[in-house]
Amino acid sequence: MRLAYLSASSGLGGAERCLVDLLAVVRQFEPSWCLHVIVPSEGPLPVAARNLGVDVAVLPFPASLARLGDARARIGLPLARRLTLAAVRVASYARTLARCLEDIRPDLVHSNAIKTHVLSTAAAPRGVPVLWHLHDYIGARSVSRVLLRLLSRRCAAALANSSAVAADAERVFGGGIPVHCVPNGIDLDEFSPAGVPLDLDAVCGLPPVGAEVVRIGLIATMAFWKGHDVFLHALRSLARHATFRAYVIGGPLYHTAGSQVSLDDVRRMVAELGLDRHVGLAGFVERPAAAMRALDVVVHASTRPEPFGLVIAEAMGCGRAVIASRRSGVAEFLRDGEDAILCESNVEDLTRALRTAVGDRGLRARLGAHARVTALKYFDRERMGGDAISVYRDVAGVDR
Repeated sequence: MRLAYLSASSGLGGAERCLVDLLAVVRQFEPSWCLHVIVPSEGPLPVAARNLGVDVAVLPFPASLARLGDARARIGLPLARRLTLAAVRVASYARTLARCLEDIRPDLVHSNAIKTHVLSTAAAPRGVPVLWHLHDYIGARSVSRVLLRLLSRRCAAALANSSAVAADAERVFGGGIPVHCVPNGIDLDEFSPAGVPLDLDAVCGLPPVGAEVVRIGLIATMAFWKGHDVFLHALRSLARHATFRAYVIGGPLYHTAGSQVSLDDVRRMVAELGLDRHVGLAGFVERPAAAMRALDVVVHASTRPEPFGLVIAEAMGCGRAVIASRRSGVAEFLRDGEDAILCESNVEDLTRALRTAVGDRGLRARLGAHARVTALKYFDRERMGGDAISVYRDVAGVDR
């Protein structure tokens, strides 16, 4: 089988790391299949794909398409103007993408992002099924919700990364396309307690601290809803009661206008809250598993419902104590107080959770041990890849 994967980003956010894991498993289970990835630029994703032996094509997005998005948008004149200005560029890019797909001759087109969901319906060769991999709550997006519902007749099936995302998609599409729940998986050999930890103090330019100091980390892209402000305000409250070193790990990923905060924004917040001695900014790290192994507590602080929450699964794989938002898709697999500490996405609740975890070394050890067992049970990428391959075969009509 020939598969073409479309990505709207060349970075390694959650959706892209999921795609890399999926490519690895498909390559492992189906070595005769021809895999192609189409990306908008060079970056960590195409590098990872090539390392797996996957063919990569780079088709640069026009600037107006790269900046277009509705994660924070309401339907109105500014958004309508951006859509109108981008329409010509989108149509031109779709034609370029169509020519690339004609050269690949895929048996199935797998789209990994909302922008490529739209493009795939126009660019896929006639008669070739299109599969949308849903990593977002479509129903929460004012424009995408309407547009994808209209275009869904060209989509043969969808994968959803959690049961919550699947339920949202069913509401949006009204049962018009089959939606298969395939929760994300991770490489549990990489995301493991075994391995060398990253020297985060050196990365952040901070003086080293003793082993008795509890290390806390927020690992996230710079998306505006990842809770950097909630995390830092909770740390200010925590500083009155505990000794700790905290790290903000992750860098900018998106080109979409208004979609993220900057490292300078976070640096200003740190200074304004008087946390300079407590918090380091690591930026993007190439080895997130090594960064996680350097932490005692990994925090997930997203302020809106998280479709899955890949960082939670990865930190659990590393055997870390995790504090996570109750509103994450992955929470359906977790037992509060056993696998992780679940909390609401506000300063007060996160502060309480941090005080609990920081003040009890035995609890942290128990949480980490249970987390690893739960990760092995639910988050193996081979399960994810096997489920996706079954859907590929059904959609493309390929014999098992």
